[in-house]
Amino acid sequence: MKITLKILVIIAIVAGLSCSGGGSGKSAGNTLKFSPDTLTDDSLLTLVQYNTFRYFWDGAEPVSRMAPERINIDGVYPQNDRNVVTSGGSGFGVMAIVAGIERGFIKREEGFERLQKIVSFLESADRFHGAWPHWINGETGKVKPFSQKDDGADIVETAYMIQGLLTVRQYFIKGNQQEKKLAADIDTLWREVEWSWFTKGGENVIYWHWSPDYGWEMNFPVRGYNECLILYILAASSPTWPVPPETYHEGWARSGGIEYSGGKYGYPLQLKHNGAEEYGGPLFWAHYSYLGLDPRNLKDRYADYWQENRNQTLINWKWCSENPKKFKGYSDECWGLTASYSMNGYSGHAPGENTDLGVISPTAAISSLPYTPEKSLAAIRHFYYLLGDRIWGKYGFYDAFSEHSGWFPERYLAIDQGPQIVMIENYRTHLFWDLFMSCSEIQKGLSKLGFESKATNP
Repeated sequence: MKITLKILVIIAIVAGLSCSGGGSGKSAGNTLKFSPDTLTDDSLLTLVQYNTFRYFWDGAEPVSRMAPERINIDGVYPQNDRNVVTSGGSGFGVMAIVAGIERGFIKREEGFERLQKIVSFLESADRFHGAWPHWINGETGKVKPFSQKDDGADIVETAYMIQGLLTVRQYFIKGNQQEKKLAADIDTLWREVEWSWFTKGGENVIYWHWSPDYGWEMNFPVRGYNECLILYILAASSPTWPVPPETYHEGWARSGGIEYSGGKYGYPLQLKHNGAEEYGGPLFWAHYSYLGLDPRNLKDRYADYWQENRNQTLINWKWCSENPKKFKGYSDECWGLTASYSMNGYSGHAPGENTDLGVISPTAAISSLPYTPEKSLAAIRHFYYLLGDRIWGKYGFYDAFSEHSGWFPERYLAIDQGPQIVMIENYRTHLFWDLFMSCSEIQKGLSKLGFESKATNP
């Protein structure tokens, strides 16, 4: 990172930086610091990455050092769950720490020590057939039930954790003796996940949940298309507990039923987005699986995944630009619908009459930067310079807002913060795509499932 950017970060820390222009002024100490005349787009991206990084560094649960499920600055929801950490969000978080090392936000030794602490916690935390639960008590390592019967393994959240850990493994695998030991410890965790167990005795589909008390009663087979492609890639790639190709083709791809020929606004979609075929689903479907899995030149018999993700993003942008529901604030620079906080809890925002509630989630446009760089950069500039401290705080952009409803909550979610810093880095240097795709197991798994991809080396 250039010295000028390091100085920029120091200024941001000392100043308690908020956003410039348009702010409500409601947060003490958050005042105008930078303007478009003094901050380049490159520096703005660094600033967004830095503040978002702080969620996983300064905001980490103090015992486990994992990512808390949420951090609510506004205090609307009591913070009695600050010890609850999320396995999937922490998978994004370990990637954020690697980005922090690369960007010079922390020293390599500091990042290594933090990651070593997280891996040690994961080794001792509750696991079920090698898989972690969705929520974990960061102080004890014991499962925190996500719901009554969701009190055991969550294989999808585990997939997000393993995706992140494998990038960490590859980052340190050629390092010093201690770093190689960390890479080996991560390799053990990866090998201990019993992916094939989650086919419920050999069915050609993977089931999301298993509980030691309720068994398979959640009964949720994971079928595409949604955010879970990475689950099947990892399950097929496992060196110890792999699933056969039929599990992918018959389960995830629904024996070909995943294929689709449609779309909107002249942007074709090739896959049936579950329940949202014409417009595509919420944008996190184009993010979570692709934080490490490189969508560039990724193709199989069903889709070209770069084109699918890009077109889903463009449909989302176009819907917000045309704004058929006439929500205040929507424009070609203020866009992005995905799952996030909403006025009435958590909602899966997406284009469509019943799924667009007038809520913009900054992570949607920001994490789409590799797919739509000009449109995403325009959104970042709009969020930062025009909306100001109404949507910006010490951990970056708040999770969601609605100008139409005058709703600007000061809340963060790990699963929405993580993709921002990671996908910005993939746009700038394709770091995490290179790391993940350098895994020999992943290349073998992709080949086994019939994918074409571009193998890269870190």
